[in-house]
Formats: sequence, structure tokens, C-alpha cells
Amino acid sequence: MAQDTVSPPAGPAAAGNPADGPSVTGLVSGIINDAQELAKQQLALFRAEIKADFHRTLTAASLIVAGALVALPTIFLVCNMFVYMLHELAGLPVWASYGIVGGLFVVLSAVLIGVGIQRFRSFNPLPDQSVEAFKENVRWMTNPK
Repeated sequence: MAQDTVSPPAGPAAAGNPADGPSVTGLVSGIINDAQELAKQQLALFRAEIKADFHRTLTAASLIVAGALVALPTIFLVCNMFVYMLHELAGLPVWASYGIVGGLFVVLSAVLIGVGIQRFRSFNPLPDQSVEAFKENVRWMTNPK
């Protein structure tokens, strides 16, 4: 009496065996997990770039504010002193003295504000690396060729 033994099929029919490789569900799950991890890393990079640029942005903004604050009270206090000093020492009319002093403080204010604006233009406060990496990842996900 011969016993018939049934052996498991070999080849593609045995694809459900974990030793043969990952399943389609496992691959899709891995892709989703990788996409989620990539999004988390992108957000972390974005936050790091914002923190790095925050100090430079704060410095430039403080220069502009300082320029504006220096301009306002100085105009009222020091201008009158210089106007009457020019009027007394140079013999200029009061209106000419006001014009000269006012012009000097306009130049000082413009220089301070200009330096602050120049500092702002010397860097981009937006996170360039994060934006570019995100665009590249979106292109890759939508067209994985």
C-alpha cells in the first residue's frame, strides 16, 4: 500500500509564504509609512529653518524700529535746539535753520531704515530648502519615473 503524500506547490502559487518576500499589502503599508515619515521630516526641516532665520529677521526688524524711534523724539527735541543755534550763530532766518536741521534728520532716519531694509534683503526669511525638498517629493510621488 502506497501512501499518497501531498506536497505544497512550488513557484508563484506559494506567494503567501512570508519566506518568499513581502506581500502587496506589506509594500503598500511600507510606502504609506515612508510617505508619513517623509512628511514628518519635511515639517521638522521647515521648523529648523524658521528658527534659524528668526534671529536675523528679528535683528533687521529691530533696526527699522530703532530708526523710526530715533527719528521721532529727536525731531522734536534736538531740532529746535539746532534751529535756534543756527539762527543765533550763523544769522540765518528761522525758516532756513528749520530746513537745514530737518534735512539732516531726514537723512539720518533714511540711513537707519535703509540699513534695516538692506539686512532684510540679504537673506530670505522663508525656508528655501524645505520648500524645494517638498516640491521634489511631491513630483516624485505624483510621477515616480
